[in-house]
Amino acid sequence: MVKALITVLILLFGIWGTLALYFQVSANPFTQVALSSLFALFSLLSLLSLFSSFWQRKVVPFFGVIVLSLLVWYTNITPSNTREWQKNVALLPYATQNKNLLTMHNIRNFTYKSEEDYKADYYDKTFDLEKIVGVDLVSVYWMGPSIAHIFLSFSFVGDEYLAISIETRMEEGESYSTLAGFFRKYELYYVVANERDVIGLRTNYRNNPVEDVYLYKTSGTKQEAKALFIAYVERINALKKAPEFYNSLLTNCTTDIWKSTHSYLKDLPFSWKIIASGYVPEYLYENKRLSTKGVSFLELQKKAYVNERAKKVLLDEDFSKAIRE
Repeated sequence: MVKALITVLILLFGIWGTLALYFQVSANPFTQVALSSLFALFSLLSLLSLFSSFWQRKVVPFFGVIVLSLLVWYTNITPSNTREWQKNVALLPYATQNKNLLTMHNIRNFTYKSEEDYKADYYDKTFDLEKIVGVDLVSVYWMGPSIAHIFLSFSFVGDEYLAISIETRMEEGESYSTLAGFFRKYELYYVVANERDVIGLRTNYRNNPVEDVYLYKTSGTKQEAKALFIAYVERINALKKAPEFYNSLLTNCTTDIWKSTHSYLKDLPFSWKIIASGYVPEYLYENKRLSTKGVSFLELQKKAYVNERAKKVLLDEDFSKAIRE
């Protein structure tokens, strides 16, 4: 029984340590591969030592010391707001408030020629919190029905919209990896943008792979929408003061929405469909959290598809109106 437990621990820490070294040691590719490979080999030798009482007494305690050292090193890796960021996440959004008037700073408003060719632009805008009228849910698919990027767009009187998308903040030269997202590789970042930017990028310019975008109107009240918006703003301001790491499972686009929406979604129970984010719209439909107009989910999903409508219009002031027609 004890040997079985030791075997499991060596396997788990061997896999964890190998991946942690691979994704965190970034001095150069050779060092990255060499250190992670050496630890993987040592983990294998530690497993083999279990077949000999003599070697087990010598190797396993040493493996424990190495793992403890790795844990100390890993837990001392801290997030930062001062790195060489990619241009699309270079500026942190934040908000200032005077009673019901809230000014959002650094709203992203990029002009795209392609996904990688764009003109960076930001602006500030003041919103009246009493003029929030609802929340729309956006789901983006690129690798089948089970996985989606989920974000929200807040609607205000006068057909004004502000989209907030929870993403990774990557440094220059980095690319996204779900596996790397488990190992403190990226900081957490809230993209605050107009819909022409954050939706139009996905419908009109991302082609490898193509991203399918769906826009659903939720069924909450105006006061619930206001409370949710304020919760988002508090989270955005908190990240400006104290950055956090993104985590592919625990702190991502869907789970962070879940943490902020307790008042808005009321007593909606947690479900595996929150983790399998592609099923979030269907789950909200089943629990009467979407504005359905009495149609089936498949029919609602068909109406919610915006790619074709988005491609018919330029990314101008009428974009938000056009994708909702």
